[in-house]
Amino acid sequence: MLLNIQTQSQVIIYAGCITQMFFVLLFSGLDNFLLTVMSYDWYVTICRPLLYTVIMNPQLCVLLVLTAWNVSALHSLLHTLMILQLSFCPHVEIPQFYYDLNKLVHLACSDTFLNVMVTYSAAVLLGGGPIAGIIYSYSKIVSSFCAISSAQRKYKAFSAYASHLSVVSLIFCTSMGVYLSAAATHSSQSSAAVSVIYTVVTPMLNAFIYSLRNKNAKRALKNSLWRKTLHGPIVLELTKFTNCRVQNISKVL
Repeated sequence: MLLNIQTQSQVIIYAGCITQMFFVLLFSGLDNFLLTVMSYDWYVTICRPLLYTVIMNPQLCVLLVLTAWNVSALHSLLHTLMILQLSFCPHVEIPQFYYDLNKLVHLACSDTFLNVMVTYSAAVLLGGGPIAGIIYSYSKIVSSFCAISSAQRKYKAFSAYASHLSVVSLIFCTSMGVYLSAAATHSSQSSAAVSVIYTVVTPMLNAFIYSLRNKNAKRALKNSLWRKTLHGPIVLELTKFTNCRVQNISKVL
């Protein structure tokens, strides 16, 4: 998209289209799997806090990440090899600003029955599985929150994982909106507009959502914006932090 804006050209060669397809499918699948792993991590954190270090050991974390990478790579490689078996006309127009698997398959000149079957089967297995895992983890987390008697503790526990819930909601709601709007309206402009939210806006919001949950990031942002006027509060904050550490040390002693 950035290259098209710079060159004012909307042309992509066949090799570039196949390459883009591979990486779009790779990172889309990887994003879904990693969100599922994060939801499981939150489930263990909230529902099994005493066993967290035993369950989420470094070996399991490495295994989950490697599995997500391998499955996503095999999934994208499968679709790439199957697309290479299709034949296309010399000049094909895709009404989208990025590669769309379904639209490219429908534009092929050869038989696409096998491609369609593999696409829907992979969507059910690799899409339904992570969604089912996320829903199960969240249902257990919500039931744990409901068991908390104090309203203040409920709010504190919910705010701890609200950022992850926001990211999951943004990604899955916008991705479902892309395909539902495409199926309902058949308008290339409306489908492209929703796709911008899914592919551009949501990844940009991820950085803000996760960063603003970090107190150090908030402090650095505040200091950078008000560097010339907040020298006094910064010194007071550091002094307060030092006093807290001294008090904590004295309590331990």
